[in-house]
Amino acid sequence: MRIVKSDEGGLEAAAATLLSGGVAVIPTDTVYGLAAHPGFPAAVERLYTIKGREAKKPIAMLAADAGSTPVRSDLVAHWPGPLTIVYEGEGYRVPDHEWTRRLLSRCGGLLRVTSANLSGRREATDAPQALADVGLSADIVVDDGTSRGGVPSTVVRLEADGSCTILRPGPVL
Repeated sequence: MRIVKSDEGGLEAAAATLLSGGVAVIPTDTVYGLAAHPGFPAAVERLYTIKGREAKKPIAMLAADAGSTPVRSDLVAHWPGPLTIVYEGEGYRVPDHEWTRRLLSRCGGLLRVTSANLSGRREATDAPQALADVGLSADIVVDDGTSRGGVPSTVVRLEADGSCTILRPGPVL
């Protein structure tokens, strides 16, 4: 496990780790995340194992921009920001964190990301918390200080008729 800063060198190291099938703890605009590239099923499986997450619970995609997702709705006006939109069974979010969006772009636009904490525990708002909870099992931890949001994103499901159902309340809506 390696700890890096959220600078250019950290960006390169985190991207290389994720693009080779590794798992990374990364900052976001809400809380720290545990990330894997969706093209590496074994890495995504590690997210479940590290977090102690039930296999039936999906892990959302963080996206570099709205164009990296299939979501087309007035809800994308909340992006970048703390809103996860579940569309056709898949959750998507564009974080309001420039460094993280640059990482997402370098990794093809999408990463599977869940909060960097053990299931049932409080979400990590800084790298030391994430490291203590799940970071020792990750390949790399990116330290960006304290996350400015501190609260997980709002999660809504976009229904076929265009309406929304709130699945998890949060800072949006």
